[in-house]
Amino acid sequence: MKKINKLNTGFTLVETLVAVSIFSISILGMMSVLGSSIANTNYAKRKIIATYLAQEGIEYIRNMRDTAVLYNGGGNWNSFRNTPDASISYPVSSDFSGFNRKVWLDKTNLDQDEVKIFSKVEWKQGSGDYSITFSENLFNWYEI
Repeated sequence: MKKINKLNTGFTLVETLVAVSIFSISILGMMSVLGSSIANTNYAKRKIIATYLAQEGIEYIRNMRDTAVLYNGGGNWNSFRNTPDASISYPVSSDFSGFNRKVWLDKTNLDQDEVKIFSKVEWKQGSGDYSITFSENLFNWYEI
């Protein structure tokens, strides 16, 4: 007759509950990391879009300067420099809803042949407000 060892008959209820708990906690940890990485990816994507929109604002003002200097009477730097801020602000395309862009000139503390331009893009994501600002100095490069 065989003797049955009662210690090796199977898992107890407590062992099974501990194993299921450890497995559940590890799955929850992986899901938490996955959720935060998706949020970080979305933030990075929106920040890249905002960066391109801010750079586009700088390029737009540079184009205004070049147009004013080259095509408006030859070297009309002062007409560009005295442009009111309201006439240079333009909205972001409807394809990028959720972004607000403001572009403006700063002429203070600069000589007559220099203008500092700013392009600021703001957006909301989740519960936070974010913004990015680019600036650049433009010069009167036209010589008579």
